[in-house]
Amino acid sequence: EEDSINSFICVLKKMKEMRLMEKVVEETEEAFTERMETLAEQWRDLHARRAQLKAHVVTSGTTVKEEERLRTQALEKAKEEKVEISKKESEFLRAGRKLESLRKQHQELSKKLLKYSLFKRYLEEVVENSQFCDIEELINHYKALVRTRKDLLQSQWWQRQLLEQGKVLQQQNRAEKEAEMLQCKNDLAQLQESLDQAQRDIQQWEDGWAECQDRAARKAMELKSLNMAIHSLF
Repeated sequence: EEDSINSFICVLKKMKEMRLMEKVVEETEEAFTERMETLAEQWRDLHARRAQLKAHVVTSGTTVKEEERLRTQALEKAKEEKVEISKKESEFLRAGRKLESLRKQHQELSKKLLKYSLFKRYLEEVVENSQFCDIEELINHYKALVRTRKDLLQSQWWQRQLLEQGKVLQQQNRAEKEAEMLQCKNDLAQLQESLDQAQRDIQQWEDGWAECQDRAARKAMELKSLNMAIHSLF
């Protein structure tokens, strides 16, 4: 159906182009006719001027020098007019080629229009069996659906982009958290090692303190025994 709608849109465009082409062909034909009339008028003027020049040379009784001057002027004028006529003929040939090209394009458009007329009948049947008033309204509705679909695809594309960006950010955050957790574990291990070392140091200090207390007790006993011995001597 979408291909059919596109084909019919192409048909409408081709019909519009064909109408414009027909208009251009008509204008070209009119211009060509005007150019032909202008060219014919120039040819008539040229023959009339030549006849007048001949009559003037015959009736005026001018000298041979004047006749030569007039003849030279007439030849120059005829040469200029010949160049102008050559230009007009070139323009006429270009216009003819352009007209032929336009006719070929017109024929091709006519063939395409005949080829796509099936889609036009199909769309007319669709309009008859739907809520649309005419083909133009149907095409406008189709264009609106195409725009909506395009907007929806664009929105879905943006959603996918946002999801992908979210996944990337999530992976980055997860990597950062894992790195932080690893660092915390390393710090905890170092703290545990420091705590164990401190406990070992405390145990050593406690052992040393107990040993000092035992030594002090022994010294006290020895001092007491010494005091008793001294008292006994006295």
